[in-house]
Formats: sequence, structure tokens, C-alpha cells
Amino acid sequence: MSIETVRGTTVIVHFEGERCIHSRHCVLDRPDVFVPNVKGEWIHPDRATPHELQTLARNCPSGAIRCEMVDGSAAEAAPPVNLLQLRENGPLAIHAPLSLNGRDEGLRRTLCRCGASARKPWCDNSHSRVGFVASGEVATRESQPLAQRDGPLALLPVLNGPLHLVGNLEIVSGTGRTVDRVSETWLCRCGQSKNKPYCDGSHKAAGFNSDGA
Repeated sequence: MSIETVRGTTVIVHFEGERCIHSRHCVLDRPDVFVPNVKGEWIHPDRATPHELQTLARNCPSGAIRCEMVDGSAAEAAPPVNLLQLRENGPLAIHAPLSLNGRDEGLRRTLCRCGASARKPWCDNSHSRVGFVASGEVATRESQPLAQRDGPLALLPVLNGPLHLVGNLEIVSGTGRTVDRVSETWLCRCGQSKNKPYCDGSHKAAGFNSDGA
């Protein structure tokens, strides 16, 4: 796994290309820091303040961009509310202290929901290639406020089946509207459910194949 690391005066920026889903927040928000379409060095941490760099990292839905402080202090804290955002015609974007089968996966990840990723359960941008269509603005479900809105979130993919998530989680639309509040849920990752983002068993008829990793 290739990670590009650039050390600035106060902040170290890490970029992991395999995680990138090309949301383009970095090159649109700060093209002076993340310079697109150039040969050689393209990440320039010292052109922004530490706070600005941290904001850029938090706006990266996949966690492809991460920051750490040169002095060893924390650059990003766990969010006060665990969120899963439905990206229009794209992946499920997680912002929470996430683990995959017990392994720490950081605070930001994007989960494949088109079924075509070669890096399941993570998105690899295959939804663009296969023309996946799924709304980011689904109907709101009736739900009660969670007693606790943060804390660890466990991802337990089911063999040849859905994404099983255990932990406090608020599911939000692409525009930030609360869709559902759950402490456990099963979400479609085969791309065939008629009740997206939730699993409806369509993976069985579709012959979906994916291990539980």
C-alpha cells in the first residue's frame, strides 16, 4: 500500500492514493496546497495553516488525506456524532472511530455499495465505471434520538452479503438530513437492493460474492 508523506514545518500530510474516490475537495478548496496536474511535488503543507490543513483532511470522505502534527499532538479527534452519509450514485461515507473485524480503520472511510469494487468493502471508484445509480436523498425513517451519539463503530461484512454495522450511528442524506438513527444495521453492498441503503436480501438472487474481510 503506497502512502505519500510530505513533511511541513508544523504538519505532516499523508496521502493514500488507493483510498481516494476523487471527491476533489482538496484540489478545489486549496489548489495551492494540493496542486493538480503537475509533475513532481504536488502537496505543499506550508501554504496553509495547521487548522486549514486539518479542515482539508476532515473534508476528505475516504480518509485518503490524513494529517499529523510534527510535535506529536493530535491532529484529528473522533467526531461527537458518528455519521454515515449517502453519496449520490456513490459510496457510503463513514465518519466515526471505525474498526473492520476488530482492526482499527481510522475515522474516515468510504464503503462500496455498487458491488463492483476490487477492494471490498472499501470503495475504489468503480461506481463511476459501472454507472451505478443510487439516490443520496432517500426517505426519512421514524427513529428516536440515540442516548449516545459517538463511540466505537464496528464493521462486520457478511460473507457474500451485506455490511453489518454495530454501534451508534446516524445515517444522513447527501444534503445532511437525518435519515435514520441506529445502533445496529445491515446495509446493501451488492448494489441490487430495492430498499437502498438497506439490505433486502437481493444479494442472494444476484449471486453476489465477497468475503467477510
